[in-house]
Amino acid sequence: MIGAMACWFSTTAIGPDLALHWGLSPTQAAWLTNAVQIGFVLGALVASAVNLPDIMPMTRLITIAALLTALANGAVLLEPGFGGLLLARLATGFALAGVYPPALKLMATWFVKGRGLAMGLLVGALALGSAMPHLLRALGQGLDWRIVVAGASIAALTSAAIFGLTVREGPHGFARASFDPRQTLAVLRDRPVRLANLGYFGHMWELYAMWAWFLSFAIAAMQAGRLPAGSASVLTFLVIAAGVFGCALGGWLSDRIGRCLTTAGMMTVSGACTVLIGLAWGGPTWLLVAVAVIWGISIIGDSAQFSAAVTELSDPRLVGTALTMQLAVGFALTVVAIWLMPHVAVLLDGWRWAFLALLPGPAIGTWAMLRLRGLPQATAMSSGRR
Repeated sequence: MIGAMACWFSTTAIGPDLALHWGLSPTQAAWLTNAVQIGFVLGALVASAVNLPDIMPMTRLITIAALLTALANGAVLLEPGFGGLLLARLATGFALAGVYPPALKLMATWFVKGRGLAMGLLVGALALGSAMPHLLRALGQGLDWRIVVAGASIAALTSAAIFGLTVREGPHGFARASFDPRQTLAVLRDRPVRLANLGYFGHMWELYAMWAWFLSFAIAAMQAGRLPAGSASVLTFLVIAAGVFGCALGGWLSDRIGRCLTTAGMMTVSGACTVLIGLAWGGPTWLLVAVAVIWGISIIGDSAQFSAAVTELSDPRLVGTALTMQLAVGFALTVVAIWLMPHVAVLLDGWRWAFLALLPGPAIGTWAMLRLRGLPQATAMSSGRR
């Protein structure tokens, strides 16, 4: 999982290098990230429309998708021009839709008790994998940008080998579904699932826009003398990688106090950080770094619990489809949020207060999860813990 996810931000981490190499505008550079998001959405929609995660063995699907991810990401090394670059990133996102949602379902087959922590650790792997290109760039200052891209593709190939040769489904498998497009609509009619999804959508409005643009925020802070020279990529890695601890904490809490309270609490903290990060800009460096790391922990700490909730609230025959639909819509929202952020930064004359645009996401998500907690169906989650 970590290896395949390294391809997600492989070009985002080297965005300044690619912008210089190809002469890209800030808008064009933003589309390098958004192309992956759009590709993921398209892949997830196709997979859910044909119920692929519920009719194909998960390990086979993930192995094939990880191989395709490595190839699509590696196509950037061919230097195909901006149009070809966008297509390569679109194909990378499309392939990743065959890795992430099935991996969530696969993890759920191994756990009933402790599912929240298990899925939290899996999403922690996503966070660590997403952060890896920033670490490669930080360690390889002055080295060619192609090393970051090649390293991400090699990591994805390694993931494919691990899934294909060593991983199998657990003892708590879900029933196989037959192909029926109407099953997707059945998923959308379930009220508890809709509320869990709304919580997830609010969470996603914030998450990937912060991940995608924090490097720009850090570079601006560095140029303003708020951070040490050369620290932007290092801090961005630390912020995203801190999500590993957030996911473990969120999973542990979720299995003890419930999915709804955990997700609402995490979104309350992360929402507060959208305000505090701007305030910390004017303070000492240690305060800015502390707020950034706390944000990195809380912004992803609840992510797996929305998926865990869907595995518990959905029709067991349609868990894969329900997860894939949840992710498809959530990632579609990230396209809008990622596109919006640089425009907000221009409007506010810099990155200091730009992240305030993300605050409505966790606010709406918190409301949805507290509303879900009041429904009787919420007892189906986390062994009766709401």
